[in-house]
Amino acid sequence: MAAESGSDRRVDRPPAAEKSDAAPRPFAVERLTHHDINDICALYRRVWEEFRGKLPDDLIKAWEPTPLEFTSWMEGVTYFAARRDGKMIGAVGCELADGSCRIVHLGVDPDSRRQGVGTALTNAATEWARHNTCLSIWVDALTKFEAAVEVLRHLGFQDAGVLHKHYWSEDVRLLEKIL
Repeated sequence: MAAESGSDRRVDRPPAAEKSDAAPRPFAVERLTHHDINDICALYRRVWEEFRGKLPDDLIKAWEPTPLEFTSWMEGVTYFAARRDGKMIGAVGCELADGSCRIVHLGVDPDSRRQGVGTALTNAATEWARHNTCLSIWVDALTKFEAAVEVLRHLGFQDAGVLHKHYWSEDVRLLEKIL
């Protein structure tokens, strides 16, 4: 399953690496394979680097897997990656259970945020859930990540609850979308 996206997206700000007002280059969303493990581990290091000192060290360590750890993450989870010019700029996992799909490990490279990457990955996860006859899709996000929660709400997810002190004493918001 592949989807082209990004070329017709509104850009609120250029990526940090590009200081022009030009539209971002298009990107593709494709299913991840075992050959992509080193790239996805590098992506997660880039994603979480900016949160060092702002989130518990144990949380960041848990969300920056080694290649061996990520191999374990892939058990029972289907991952999709967004790539631009051959570089992985985002990823998401889909975990199917009991007629529902849970979005896991959604991350977008800091230089590619606000360009539709997270939306495209979430849409790929939603389509995967529908393809697998899921009745709902849900995701959890740290309550601190207000922008991510707003994007999910914009995509039709609704608040389903809050888990207090869930991840290393961080509150987590649950969001669900009925398919």
